[in-house]
Amino acid sequence: MVDTNEDVVCPECGGRLRETSTETICEECGLVLAEDAIDHGPEWRSFDDDDTDRRRTGAPLTRSRHDRGLSTEIGYGSQTRLTGRKRRQIARMRREHNRARISSKADSNQVYGFTEIGRIVTRLSLPMDTKDQACTLFKSAQSEGLLQGRSLEGFAAASIYATCRTLSIARTIDEIVDVARADEGELKAAYDALNRDLGLPTGPIDPTEYLARYASKLDLDTAVERRAREYVSRLLEAGLISGRNPSGVAAACLYAAACERDGELVTQTDVANVAGVAAVTIRSTVTDLRKIA
Repeated sequence: MVDTNEDVVCPECGGRLRETSTETICEECGLVLAEDAIDHGPEWRSFDDDDTDRRRTGAPLTRSRHDRGLSTEIGYGSQTRLTGRKRRQIARMRREHNRARISSKADSNQVYGFTEIGRIVTRLSLPMDTKDQACTLFKSAQSEGLLQGRSLEGFAAASIYATCRTLSIARTIDEIVDVARADEGELKAAYDALNRDLGLPTGPIDPTEYLARYASKLDLDTAVERRAREYVSRLLEAGLISGRNPSGVAAACLYAAACERDGELVTQTDVANVAGVAAVTIRSTVTDLRKIA
């Protein structure tokens, strides 16, 4: 579609402007005055029987399903009342259809692993991007043959932990084990295999990522949290964080900050239990902190 606009002239040469579907250009000098490559019309076509529902695109693709969400499903909603024989027939069709969607053992393992990943992500209130990336990591581990002889539950939990590490989301192994169907040994064995064979870009977690959550669990006010952030910065400047558990560093800084304020009654044992570390870890970090204070 080409339209010549005679009312508006080119600001450069005074020539006539021509409008196409995406551009407004001058016929004389070729100046492009406007460009719009977005089609604002509907994506769907109009058919005779589409008066009530013209949707035909379906749900978007997702990496958290073994078939990327491309397969169809036989739903349960019906506008008409079905007889008992018809309901049994549809139930059999639905059962056989679900079996056909999972055609191999590999697909079955993916469905089970993705379901476990989705359950853990929901229990930990993690972002949905974490679920998609963890499912992709689980599928990559399966493609490399890392699941053979190992726990599917362990790899599901390890995929979430590895994703949290790569995205710098503060979640400890104990927090994931508490809601996962795998124990700590299965998670660590699966995570070691992922990190060794897939070369994950994991790095140390910033201890400040734990402060807000730990302060909330210990019922500490924001002033203590701000003071703890200052302590983390001091340890970082002094080079005393490298090689330490970031969860323990955050807990120790909260303990040191709480000890400075009157009325803040928190023990090393309470802080250590929240962070999932030993009390000696808290004491050693507090000792180093007092040396540089």
